[in-house]
Amino acid sequence: MKFGYTVIWVDDVIKTVEFYEKAFGLVRRNVQDTGKFISAEIETGGTTLAFSSTSEAETLFPGGFHVNNPSQAPALIQISFTTPDVATAYMRAIGAGAKPLDAPKNQPGGKTIARVRDLNGVLVALVNK
Repeated sequence: MKFGYTVIWVDDVIKTVEFYEKAFGLVRRNVQDTGKFISAEIETGGTTLAFSSTSEAETLFPGGFHVNNPSQAPALIQISFTTPDVATAYMRAIGAGAKPLDAPKNQPGGKTIARVRDLNGVLVALVNK
């Protein structure tokens, strides 16, 4: 088995994709509008990061769900991007509107990590390669 992709349900798919392009330098792969909901994928390397509208989540999860909300505590899940320059990536993300959480810090073992929250409140880590 291989990890294939992650889907994050958001209120505004296009705005979210534009944020990820600007904040993290990612490139959209496609956008699909079914008339009922919008979904999009962005290039991230070996796996796919996808976004879909909360209207789709409402049909998939009729029992309810917790939406990502930047004014609430984050969900205990994180997406991580690797980069050779965590400090520059961190500043770029903040400049694009990400909320800073943890400035770049050296970790045991030689890794550097920083964390932000995206415009939907999703935790995003930036880690050196």
